[in-house]
Amino acid sequence: MNLKENLIVLVSGILFGLGLGLSQMMDRDRVLGFLDVVGVWDPTLIFVLGGAVGVTAIAFRFVLRLPHPLFSNKFYLPTRQDIDPTLIMGAAIFGIGWGIGGYCPGPAITALVLGILNPVLFIIAMIAGSLAYTLSSKLTGPGPK
Repeated sequence: MNLKENLIVLVSGILFGLGLGLSQMMDRDRVLGFLDVVGVWDPTLIFVLGGAVGVTAIAFRFVLRLPHPLFSNKFYLPTRQDIDPTLIMGAAIFGIGWGIGGYCPGPAITALVLGILNPVLFIIAMIAGSLAYTLSSKLTGPGPK
């Protein structure tokens, strides 16, 4: 990566982290309250979800009409459009982990600045799970394509 790309990544990461903090997405209790739809549901994060989906739905219509991104030579878009068991299993594991821990990777990394143990434990478990998958993929081969 060159300096310009590194600066774009840095600014994007800072902006993303500030957004997570401002929206309280790094507060695991708020996230767990939002995910608890049959208990004491906290609907405040619905505005974060609605804002993200709304901005994305509008912006992608304009951005994908460009010949290339502003800071790259081409778009890197997924080519597969099928839904296979590996995708379903990965989404389920992600959702279950989010529901149990109250974190997904971005908010967990952002929450490290809070100086509490929960995000540290989550990051350790996330790394262990990634390493376990990598090891199992080397032993058995990747999932179906």
